[in-house]
Amino acid sequence: MAKDFIPKIVAFCCNWSTSPVVNEAIASDAQFPPNVKFVKLMCGGMVTPAFILRAFELGADGVFVATCRVEDCHYVTGARRAVDVCDNTEKLIYMLGFEPGRFKLGWFSALEHKVFEKAINEFIGVIKKMGPSPIKVQRRTTASRRR
Repeated sequence: MAKDFIPKIVAFCCNWSTSPVVNEAIASDAQFPPNVKFVKLMCGGMVTPAFILRAFELGADGVFVATCRVEDCHYVTGARRAVDVCDNTEKLIYMLGFEPGRFKLGWFSALEHKVFEKAINEFIGVIKKMGPSPIKVQRRTTASRRR
């Protein structure tokens, strides 16, 4: 794989656990790579297979879902729902021919900015070894959209 490959990562982040972690990490000058797009959700349980697959369709090389620890979930069952959705999505991604490592679920508390930063950077390393996503993003031209 080319050494200059910089993977595009989409990280869906729970408002109550990982969004504060991202904000705190940025405030403390933590260095999140610019190739990570953070998408804040009110709850990790709001993630759907459609969100994840759409991220891949739009060019993500890897998708990370970051939610609360199950016992700390602000909405009680949201983190459990995220686990179920991610398990099913992982099976779907496998059936579509993706390497399972392109998708990851992680649990964090709002006080773990170093742990979260480490997890994101490790995920980037895994994706970098895998190379670009097997989905080739094809932008439609204006003429092809008119048909």
